[in-house]
Amino acid sequence: MSDNTILNANVRSNTGKGSARAARRAGRIPAIIYGEKKDTISIDIEEREYRKLMNQSGIFSRLLDISVEGKANTVLTRDIQFHPVSENPLHVDFLRIGKGSNINVSVPVAFINEELSPGLKTGGVLNTVRFELELECPADNIPEKIEINLEGLVVGDSIHISSVNLPEGVKPTITDRDFTIATIAAPTKMVETSVEETEVSDETDEESDTESESKDNTTDN
Repeated sequence: MSDNTILNANVRSNTGKGSARAARRAGRIPAIIYGEKKDTISIDIEEREYRKLMNQSGIFSRLLDISVEGKANTVLTRDIQFHPVSENPLHVDFLRIGKGSNINVSVPVAFINEELSPGLKTGGVLNTVRFELELECPADNIPEKIEINLEGLVVGDSIHISSVNLPEGVKPTITDRDFTIATIAAPTKMVETSVEETEVSDETDEESDTESESKDNTTDN
């Protein structure tokens, strides 16, 4: 039996604006199921039920089984349109997922063992460059998150995709470079102190140069 979340849907025979408004007034969200070289199905789903899923992390990487007239359609949420003012969901696009297929999804990053990072323990800052990773995954093996271990990292260290352990069959969609996910940056006070020291050093050098020029001029006279 599938572990996918199950949603029940009604077929929408009329697909105009009037039909969509009527569905929303009834507490439902108009949607479509497309892909896999099959006909697009116009449906509506219960708004309250879908909101529970939508408000959880990883909605765009979670497989759903949408039951339409007794037939299950395995899908991924591909797009959600929101009202510009109320931010209520107006329409959802679901991509049909075939058995054994590979898909590109955005998977959130989760950092672990922050307390075991010497850089963070001494006041360093975790600078996150990518909060999500674009990954190519088997449809039946989409990770909910990618954990990145910070143990042993010091100030100045960078975490690149090549150092991340990805699940079997999962690979990044960006393959032409070893992109950065996060860095351990120096504490702000340390940076400020370094800047101040540099400025003081520059001022001292300028004063020394001025004194030297003054002595030279005195000698010439």
